[in-house]
Amino acid sequence: MPFLIILARLSHTFIIMIKNAAIILSLLLVIMPVNLTAREKGNAGNPMGEQLFVSGQDGYHTYRIPSIAVTKKGTILAVCEGRKNSSGDSGDIDLVLKRSEDQGETWSNQEVIWDNGENTCGNPCMVVDNETGTVWLLSTWNNGKDHEYQIIDQTSNDTRRIFVLHSTDDGMTWSRPAEITGDVKKPDWTWYATGPGSGIQLKYGKYKNRMIIPCDHIEAGTKHYYSHIIYSDDNGKTWHLGGRTPEHQVNECEAVELTGGRIMLNMRNYNLSVKYRQTAISDDGGLSWKKQQFDTTLIEPICQAAIERYSWPEDGRQNIILFSNPASADKRINMTLRASFDEGITWPASKSLHQGPSAYCDLAVLHNGNIAILYEAGIENPYETIVFAEVSFISMLKKPQP
Repeated sequence: MPFLIILARLSHTFIIMIKNAAIILSLLLVIMPVNLTAREKGNAGNPMGEQLFVSGQDGYHTYRIPSIAVTKKGTILAVCEGRKNSSGDSGDIDLVLKRSEDQGETWSNQEVIWDNGENTCGNPCMVVDNETGTVWLLSTWNNGKDHEYQIIDQTSNDTRRIFVLHSTDDGMTWSRPAEITGDVKKPDWTWYATGPGSGIQLKYGKYKNRMIIPCDHIEAGTKHYYSHIIYSDDNGKTWHLGGRTPEHQVNECEAVELTGGRIMLNMRNYNLSVKYRQTAISDDGGLSWKKQQFDTTLIEPICQAAIERYSWPEDGRQNIILFSNPASADKRINMTLRASFDEGITWPASKSLHQGPSAYCDLAVLHNGNIAILYEAGIENPYETIVFAEVSFISMLKKPQP
């Protein structure tokens, strides 16, 4: 290879290294310098964080499907499914809650916020209305005797129904569940799920203050899986059906607002030959989706994941988006938190929270500037506990110790 070509390539590599160093330096200058907390340090081999829900305790066989929200006042709400008699997805399942008013230092006793006898109340997905302070909780219901395959085959006693609850006092009390199935589910859809995890409220652009809940469904005729959203433009009074993805083989999803009035949907992928997350983009507030593609950095073992905006360039800060999932192509292990500085195109910063069994998760940003993650983890299997961890952003930029 000619000497000048080699020199040019070395120079190009050096320039990239300098640019990356500049990005890291700027991040260290603009991000709040928060020290590591006890919940972040963890122990070798154990999930990093505090075990909030422990399977077998407080009257439930298993806890699954975490959803976390930070209210306008800073209260942390941790919601999940309490599975009464087994670890399965059907049967007697309630929604349970713990609250923290001191950035996760202490937590309330566990409360049941929706119990419909032996039926299934699940797939919690919360969104906070930052105009009114109201917390909205979207969820799905089905007859406890029905299994997913029966609902898909239309041989079940009932079908999946969609309900909404809300709290106006930071999660201390909740409204009775109100059904909205007729407004957000098409007649030829069988299976349906809200979230799980978190919704978003748009901060900028034409659709500012629109609340969006990511969802998924299965068509009766084709049995194809699709992701879609539902939305509210009147502070949660009414909910409407948005657009679905152009391609199928995706379901559980979360959304994140991008710059320029766009939204990205990040989706669980069912194409078994490609072990990556899928994404799609909306330019019209979630009414339609396009550019569906694979993100080849975000490997997944077919599992739910979380995505969250950390900071905005419009606010004079760095452009940072967070993502978390069990980062493995084959097993539900290695819960990893990632950061992107270019609207989710690349994910150069990461931190492993637990290299062992781990599965579903959800993200939020605390009022002290730290990152909150609520995730399923264990030693023998992922469903032993649901853990709350608090992570300072600066710790994600540090190189792991050998």
